[in-house]
Amino acid sequence: MLPFPDVGGAAGNARLTALAGAVLVLGLAVEGATIPFLRPLLSVHIFVGMLLLGPVALKLASTGYRFVRYYARREDYVRHGPPAPAMRFLVAPVLVLSTLTLFGTGVLLLAVPRRGPVLGLHKASFVVWFGACSVHVLAYARRTLAELLAGRRPGGGGLRLAAAVAAVAAGVLVALATYPLASPWLHGAVAFGDR
Repeated sequence: MLPFPDVGGAAGNARLTALAGAVLVLGLAVEGATIPFLRPLLSVHIFVGMLLLGPVALKLASTGYRFVRYYARREDYVRHGPPAPAMRFLVAPVLVLSTLTLFGTGVLLLAVPRRGPVLGLHKASFVVWFGACSVHVLAYARRTLAELLAGRRPGGGGLRLAAAVAAVAAGVLVALATYPLASPWLHGAVAFGDR
């Protein structure tokens, strides 16, 4: 048995994943809105990017938990079924790897400014991530909305809500703690094209 609190079995895990996805869509919309105006909105881009680490971790944990439970042949997860083959074998691996690369390089850029190759990898991973994430969101938007609006409530609702709130709170704490590291980027000590 994995050391993960019971959020209501497979149905509760699906609800938690939908909740984490909805939080991410909102945060990513804000983050995406900064991109066309990156220079004047760089402080917002950095802060929101760091804040999103909490919700991203929650989404990866909930989907990873489902993956492990499904392949461990846990009955309710098997009954819930796997994702469509194209999503499971093509989109998901690319999305997970590009997400880890995108956010990892973002953190690295704060920790060690003036990293030209890292900045290039950050930009390239965004392009890959954006494509995979767009397919993912389009494929799951209806299911996510249905999960969030469903009348039936599997057990563990309080834990699901607490997990989502904790993920956002952890993200806010990380963003506040790391924001001072953005100073070289915000005050012109690091140029965007610095290689």
